[in-house]
Amino acid sequence: MAFSKFGLSPAVLDGVKAMGYVDPTPIQLRAIPLILEGQDVIGSAQTGTGKTAAFALPILTKLERHQPSPRLLVLEPTRELAAQVETAIRDFARFTDLRVAVVFGGVGYGRQMDELKRGLDVLVATPGRLLDHLGRGTCRLDQVQHLVLDEADRMLDMGFLPDVKRIIEKCPRQRQTMLFSATIPPQIETLIQWAMKNPQTVEIGARRTPAETVKHVIYPVADAQKTDLLLALLDRVHYDSVIVFCRTKHGADRVAHLLKRSNHAVAVLHSNRTQSEREHALRGFREGRYEVLVATDIAARGLDIADVSHVINYDVPHHPEDYIHRIGRTGRAAATGDAFTLMVAEDSKHVMAIERFISQKIPRVKLENFDYRYTALFEEDKPGQPRGYSGGARGVRVHGGYHFAPGRRRRR
Repeated sequence: MAFSKFGLSPAVLDGVKAMGYVDPTPIQLRAIPLILEGQDVIGSAQTGTGKTAAFALPILTKLERHQPSPRLLVLEPTRELAAQVETAIRDFARFTDLRVAVVFGGVGYGRQMDELKRGLDVLVATPGRLLDHLGRGTCRLDQVQHLVLDEADRMLDMGFLPDVKRIIEKCPRQRQTMLFSATIPPQIETLIQWAMKNPQTVEIGARRTPAETVKHVIYPVADAQKTDLLLALLDRVHYDSVIVFCRTKHGADRVAHLLKRSNHAVAVLHSNRTQSEREHALRGFREGRYEVLVATDIAARGLDIADVSHVINYDVPHHPEDYIHRIGRTGRAAATGDAFTLMVAEDSKHVMAIERFISQKIPRVKLENFDYRYTALFEEDKPGQPRGYSGGARGVRVHGGYHFAPGRRRRR
């Protein structure tokens, strides 16, 4: 089915053509007709499935022409996602007179206030900065007709749900609401019941398995040796660029400091960094000035980072979906990639949850010639060996046919 068959406006179709879109994705095929009908929609889909176009194209068609107050409000959990979505909507609307703006924290208020004063039709925002503008009286939501809650599970994980509810309360009751989330935990289910009216669910097969081009293994290690093993991996493994994922902002800063002391070129990315610091880090990483990017899960979704050869989970993620998103930063566009996860004893239940989620066991391996201290993790299957360990010699075969050859050094 071509985009022209949906009943989108000619100006929006011109934007679609200019973007180079040819065939609608599954979520677009199912969601666009429902949104055009005015129904509330729950979209269960991952980042990268085309959901921005799925809600933006029909709503831009319904907005028709410019009015001075926001009528579409899109809430995003991070500045990066907000900027990315705003850019996409602006591109879709390029042949209309509709105005699009984005507000997020980490930058000054001046330009955002100017945009709000000019009058706009579409507002993309992060919850905290939007509440700031509402408190200052520089923004009103009383004309919002369409509300999109994007990456709702991520907003839950980041503690934004109370802010989201406060924002929804400032929107008219008579509105169309769309919610997109990779998962629907109980708290999101409660939000749906409170904020939506007879929503239609569009569930697109969530990618529950890692890309076939990604080889992933787990390194069991005693907690006291975790940083030593990370340094050893970076020193022995040949890589072009690597993202090291940490669970907390403090942990990311600590690991980055450790790597810098060991003469690695390191950039840091987490929510406490200013917008200019984030942009500098991403630009430097893309251009090769930094060989290692240490990040929290803010970098797992929604960022355009190509050609990452390795991902290392310094901390095991607490949500299985985050594992998929993290290791999905490598092996993109049919390229090959490697994903390593450092596992300490307290991570066992989270690793089991990941393996259940992806319906496969992840090989356990040891790094050759690393002076391991004993950990009970080595007793998982056989005395003295973690599951999948085949002796640690270079080039041996472990579970899944993965040949591990760590002897090559990193790029200098």
